[in-house]
Amino acid sequence: MSLKIRLARGGSKKRPFYSIVVADARAPRDGRFIEKIGTYDPRIAKDSPDRVKVDAAKAADWIAKGAQPTDRVARFLSKVEVDGKPVATWTNGNNPKKAEPGKRAQERAKERADKAAAREAAAAEAAAAPAEESSEG
Repeated sequence: MSLKIRLARGGSKKRPFYSIVVADARAPRDGRFIEKIGTYDPRIAKDSPDRVKVDAAKAADWIAKGAQPTDRVARFLSKVEVDGKPVATWTNGNNPKKAEPGKRAQERAKERADKAAAREAAAAEAAAAPAEESSEG
């Protein structure tokens, strides 16, 4: 059985509240879980200690048993220590393709750049033409 330490959403509409749970990976997000080991309230200020509450000892035990934390939970657990060591390691992911605009947006940007280049060329020609006329006269 593959275990995950993940968030289970609770709270009402537009007022999220999450429980940090250990669950079978095949179970639904808000469905059956094995044990609740903490809470996360995203509406509380980031520097508040009440934003994330985790039982670090239980989390460390579940990780030792083979449970895999999700990315968000691993981020929380990396800030919690048991015996002077963080419960889980978390590294910032790198997905450079995610920041790229879509195909249509890239086409529009290219068209804008082409138009701007054409405008600059026309302005340069217009600036050069009166200078030539004044030197002839």
